[in-house]
Amino acid sequence: MVNLTEYLYKKIKPIIESWNEEGIYALSFFAYTNEDSDNTPIFVISYNTEEDCEYSSQLSEQRWNYAFWRQDENEIIGDEESTNILLQWFKENGIKDIGYEDETLMYDEYYNYIGKGPNGYYELLQIVSNVAKKLHDNKVIINTFKREIPIIIHDLEYSWFSEEATKNGNPNGIAEIFLEALRQEFPE
Repeated sequence: MVNLTEYLYKKIKPIIESWNEEGIYALSFFAYTNEDSDNTPIFVISYNTEEDCEYSSQLSEQRWNYAFWRQDENEIIGDEESTNILLQWFKENGIKDIGYEDETLMYDEYYNYIGKGPNGYYELLQIVSNVAKKLHDNKVIINTFKREIPIIIHDLEYSWFSEEATKNGNPNGIAEIFLEALRQEFPE
């Protein structure tokens, strides 16, 4: 059986431990579906620094919106080996029709999006959230950066389920400033 949490943790930990740039204030765990590859999820990690966001205010869009980040990404899932491991994990866990999203389950009666993205995506975010929490729990973050910093788990739209994954992956309110900025839709 594939232990996807452990596989991702072992792949991510040394990358994070190698990051020593001054002023890192948040990590990005960016997962998205690759439309060029049958919507199979891709997962990359990166970080942003105070200098990158021009020392912007705590609630600013420039600080938290990934569109403004440098996006110097390290691919975690996307190459042939990692994609095959992910697909094997999907199979072992009965997740089928990867990349398909049932349109009848996407919106509530008020046309609010309530879907979970294409099949397999939500499940991957849950694993990514577990990995983020494990990085905090095992003190990888605090030992590397000498303080706790949030791991933002997201897609391009900052969906309700990526917000949920960020909350779950950052114990003790570590991501609260990001979540507050997100709730206010990056007001500054």
